[in-house]
Amino acid sequence: MSSGTLLDRAAIEARLPHREPFLFLDRILALGTEAPCATLSAEWRVPESSDFFRGHYPGNPLTPGVILCEHTFQAAAVLLTEHGASFGAQSGVPVLARIEKAKFKRMVRPGETLITAVQLVDTIGPAFYLEARARVDGVLALELRCVLTRVEGARA
Repeated sequence: MSSGTLLDRAAIEARLPHREPFLFLDRILALGTEAPCATLSAEWRVPESSDFFRGHYPGNPLTPGVILCEHTFQAAAVLLTEHGASFGAQSGVPVLARIEKAKFKRMVRPGETLITAVQLVDTIGPAFYLEARARVDGVLALELRCVLTRVEGARA
């Protein structure tokens, strides 16, 4: 792993069922698993070659908001694995149960790098309540609240 990397791409793949072309994390930069406020910092460089740029929008490529949200959900799922949840073929998959207060503050272009902070706010039964903020060059691009849960018996 390179300097500043806590978990590299291979370590992320060992924790999540997501794979190319739908894995939107390059590395985990920081992790704090202390209750009650577990936190994680993740990085993803948006590849210029991403297929979604062909249609979103030709001549003016823009990362779709749903992809930015998915990036934060994947970072949240890694945080949950480090906080004791497990995802995989034998233990279920992380599933989004709710999105709240998603605010898009800055467009994200091809080749830009997102640095995303995720915080576990609460756990109620199988539901994990999280907050996320994604920045590009220190400027807020997205903030949201979400709830993730684990679906048992689902195939990874």
